[in-house]
Amino acid sequence: MASPNPVLLVTDFSDHARHAAERAAWVAEEAGAALILMHVIPEGRVEETRRSPDAAPAAETALHDDARTRLKQLASEIGATRAVTIQTVHTIGSVLEDILVQASTCEPALIVLGARGTGSLRRLVLGTTSERLLNRSTRPLLVVRRPPPGPYRRVLVALDFSPWSEDLVALARQVAPTAHLVLLHAIQMPVANARSAKGIDVADADRPRFDERAAAAEHIANIATAAGLDGGAYEARIVEGDAPQVILEQERDCDLVVMGKQGRSAVKDFLLGSVSRRVLTEGTIDVVISTASGSSTSTR
Repeated sequence: MASPNPVLLVTDFSDHARHAAERAAWVAEEAGAALILMHVIPEGRVEETRRSPDAAPAAETALHDDARTRLKQLASEIGATRAVTIQTVHTIGSVLEDILVQASTCEPALIVLGARGTGSLRRLVLGTTSERLLNRSTRPLLVVRRPPPGPYRRVLVALDFSPWSEDLVALARQVAPTAHLVLLHAIQMPVANARSAKGIDVADADRPRFDERAAAAEHIANIATAAGLDGGAYEARIVEGDAPQVILEQERDCDLVVMGKQGRSAVKDFLLGSVSRRVLTEGTIDVVISTASGSSTSTR
C-alpha cells in the first residue's frame, strides 16, 4: 500500500507558527503521513546582509545555520510527543514561490500555516499573497488559529451544492478522520416578506421556503450517503441567511471549518471567493480551504 502524502508545515518560528506545527503533527499522525517542516529565508533578508558594512560569507552561512538549528529543535520537540516521521527543509528566496516549488516536489496532502505570522508569511494568510497561494496551489490550505488540545472533534463543512461539494466531505475526513461532521447549507431567501403580498395565502407564501429546505435536506443526505457516512457520523444544518455570516455563526460549537475557495457561481478561478475570504479573515477557529476547482473540492 502506498504511503499517504505528507503534510507540509511552513513556519517562521513565531508562536502562531508553533501552534500550526503542533496541529500539522496531529493531522500527520492520524493520517499515518510524514511531516515536512519548511522555513523560507526571504531573499530580501539575505540582500540586506550582503549590503551591510560588515558583510561576509559567514553572515549568510549564519542564516542557513540558524534556520537549520531551529528546524532541528522544532522537529525534536514535536517528535517527542507525536509518533510521526519528520523531515526538514529550508530555502532562500520568495516565500510564495518556494512553497509552490516544494509542494510540487513533495505533493503534500495539506499545506499548513499559522493564522498570524511575521513578514512574508503573514501576507500568505492575510491579503493578496494568500489569494495568490490559494489560486496557484493545487493543495488544500489549513490555517491554524488556536493551540491544538488534541485531534479535531467537530468539523463544520460548508456546502453550497456545487458539483464539487461532495469532495469537501472527503477532505474533512482526510484532515479529521475521527471528527463528527456538521454538514451546513445556507439558504438565502428573498428579502421581501411574501406574507405581506396581497392575495397570497400564508401557506402558499411559505411553500418556497419549505420546498427549499426539504430539497437541501435531501441533497445533504445524498452527499452523506455518497461519502459513506452513517447517521451517527454527521448532522445536517440548514440555516437561512447570508452564507458567510451563517458560517461564522455556526462555527461556535466546532473546531474546524472546511470549505472551498470558490462557489458554484464562479466562472473562472482567478480570485478567492468572497465567502471564503470573509471566513478566513473574520473566523475564530481553524479553517481548511480547498484549492481545487472544476470537478474537485471547492465551494466558495
